[in-house]
Amino acid sequence: MGPVLRHAAIYAATLITFVALDAVWLTRMIGFYRQVMGDMVADQPRVGAAALFYLLMGAGIVFFAVEPATRTDSPLVQALVRGALFGLLTYGTYDLTNHATLRLWSARLTALDMAWGAVLTALAATAGCAVALYFSRKP
Repeated sequence: MGPVLRHAAIYAATLITFVALDAVWLTRMIGFYRQVMGDMVADQPRVGAAALFYLLMGAGIVFFAVEPATRTDSPLVQALVRGALFGLLTYGTYDLTNHATLRLWSARLTALDMAWGAVLTALAATAGCAVALYFSRKP
């Protein structure tokens, strides 16, 4: 498999894992978000903005967590750790900024969302790394 196909497969696995798990989370947690944020929550998500977020986040996970992890002695553990850290930092940027500036943004929401970002990103990075390892194995 060529490098372009390899990168596409890694990105696809990372992105699909991230989007699928986040969709489950958001469907189950929408009540909590509505309770905390009230009418700030849109009736329908803005699909374009959501799609751009997911595409960019997938690329960030691959660049900052998956690819560096594949160059270590314990790639899956490294992908999990690097993914968790990247998720904590990215979600933390969003949540802590909102907590600092928005009246209805609670500390509970901040903590829960940051924890979810760390777990979600760790799992997506690990899935992407597993695909990378599969394609780097010797025939």
